[in-house]
Amino acid sequence: MSSPSDQLDFYMSHRTALVDYSTPIVGCRAQAEDVVQEAWLRFSRTLEEEKAIAQPAGYLYRIVRNLSLDVSRRSTLENRVPDAAEYLDELASPQPSPEHEALYVDELRVLQEALARLPARTREAFRLHRLEGQTFQQIAVQLGISVSLAHQLVRDALTYCAEQLDDD
Repeated sequence: MSSPSDQLDFYMSHRTALVDYSTPIVGCRAQAEDVVQEAWLRFSRTLEEEKAIAQPAGYLYRIVRNLSLDVSRRSTLENRVPDAAEYLDELASPQPSPEHEALYVDELRVLQEALARLPARTREAFRLHRLEGQTFQQIAVQLGISVSLAHQLVRDALTYCAEQLDDD
């Protein structure tokens, strides 16, 4: 394929078959046409750089195949990631539903009643740890107890509260 007219004849003789080859891979004849055109541009650049290609038809088919696979992968990725509007529609509302809100209010009432029934020191250890974020070491110092007892008091309060929620 020395002259541009030979190259064009080569392209035109294979163009329809190349589009037919690419179409099932990319899933659309119009995209296959684009792939074949891009493949031809790459192929013709290679002809300009390298004087001889041993099997030009095989080489052109390989370019079409690789480009078709790239288009197919890109299309799969684009279809997997929803656009922003679809993504926003799928997000849950930050506001709880009325049913959830009623459930939370009821659970909070049960927890408040359970905490009120705990001994004062257990309730205080729980409050310091879970609500104020203090460590067991800090609770032990503040309540004048050992670290292990502070840990046990908080664990007892959590266990009791969980049991009260399960009973409800």
